[in-house]
Amino acid sequence: MTRFIIVCIINGMLFGTMDAVINANPFARKLFTVYEPIAKTAINAPAGIVIDLLYGFVIGFLFLLLYNALPGDSGIIKGIVFVLIIWFFRILMGVLSSWMMFTVPVLTLSYVAVTGLLEMLVLGVIYGIFLKPFK
Repeated sequence: MTRFIIVCIINGMLFGTMDAVINANPFARKLFTVYEPIAKTAINAPAGIVIDLLYGFVIGFLFLLLYNALPGDSGIIKGIVFVLIIWFFRILMGVLSSWMMFTVPVLTLSYVAVTGLLEMLVLGVIYGIFLKPFK
């Protein structure tokens, strides 16, 4: 249980850190100017930290819940498969919906899809290495 808590806290903090790097770098800020008319002008950092930590625990719990049903012989493969599923439902479907409904540059949508994939892969590998079902 201690390992689960530590891994989920680490991944929650990584989630927030990677989100900040992915979304606040100069290249991303230029790409995301399309959202300026509807974007908030300030971020509630404490709420963001709590949300990312919560995500770390929820994703960790779901990974363990589905662990035996995931394909692969190693935890790393299971972690990668798991986050590819999350990436598809969370990120790719959102990107494709945005592409269909809004006038957002393809480069911006591609950036979201690719960086989201990389972010998920990092988290999945960590879950896969360090989390195993409770016995």
